[in-house]
Amino acid sequence: MSQDGPAADPPPRVTLVGREHCHLCDDARAVVAAVCADVDETWEEVDVDADPDLRARWSEEVPVTLVDGRQHDFWRVDPTRLRSALSAPRRERPPGAPGGDSTPRP
Repeated sequence: MSQDGPAADPPPRVTLVGREHCHLCDDARAVVAAVCADVDETWEEVDVDADPDLRARWSEEVPVTLVDGRQHDFWRVDPTRLRSALSAPRRERPPGAPGGDSTPRP
């Protein structure tokens, strides 16, 4: 055991970048939640409108799905494609990737 204490939990594998009052975001949230529950992965959601950098990058593409900090889908989430991506080994998140610092959702 390390003297630094217990290891921190890894960041969620999936980040959903969305916004309020977005019906596509509602659809994407349902797919992400169901797939992550099926494969026992955590996910998080970040608000594109709460961060100027996210808004500049993805405002016209929400919802955007990231897997391990890399863009996976936008507008629609294909459950089969997401499940396949999550069956691959976890990859290190790129520096500056959105998310990874909020409370994961089971």
